[in-house]
Amino acid sequence: MEYYQLHPENPQLRYINKAVKVLKEGGVIIYPTDTVYGIGCDIFNKQALDRVKYIKNDPDIKLLSFICPSLKDIAKYAKVSDYAYRMMKKLLPGPYTFILPAARQVPKKLWSKRKTVGIRIPDHPVALKLVEELGNPIISTSTTNRKGDVLIDPFEIKNVFNSQVDLMLASDNILGTPSTVVVLSGDEPVIVREGAGDVSVFE
Repeated sequence: MEYYQLHPENPQLRYINKAVKVLKEGGVIIYPTDTVYGIGCDIFNKQALDRVKYIKNDPDIKLLSFICPSLKDIAKYAKVSDYAYRMMKKLLPGPYTFILPAARQVPKKLWSKRKTVGIRIPDHPVALKLVEELGNPIISTSTTNRKGDVLIDPFEIKNVFNSQVDLMLASDNILGTPSTVVVLSGDEPVIVREGAGDVSVFE
């Protein structure tokens, strides 16, 4: 595994570009978000998606969320109601994963049984710069050990995943709590998981 420490506010572009090269070649990386570290790959690379599922030790994982660079990009990958758009505009970038009806452009491997997808725009320069430079969304699934515990210490993550992923970008400014997951596919929000984001805004 290649390992690079990035500045949390002004990430070095040379390291971002190394990660982008790995992603374009079908590789799998670990990168920081505003909540926890994510295991990621290009959403349009089938073999890389299968590899992520293998690394997560869950070939039948129900929902792999992914990161978009901005709110305007979400409309390419999901059907967004006026209500959902207003809510997301208020809260993104931020520590939320929003479940929305999938658009056709999204690979069906990422659809839930209800034909929805999970989308994030994290408030972290490294993650946002990655997807911006790649030009495609990247998978966002948390770094967990075989017991399912979320790992947030970069050196522990490096030790656990050293032989499984191709590159890791480490950085500060991580909350250490997974994102709040909210379904916005209906008329009212449904909180699936209460995490780092403030849920009072949905009341």
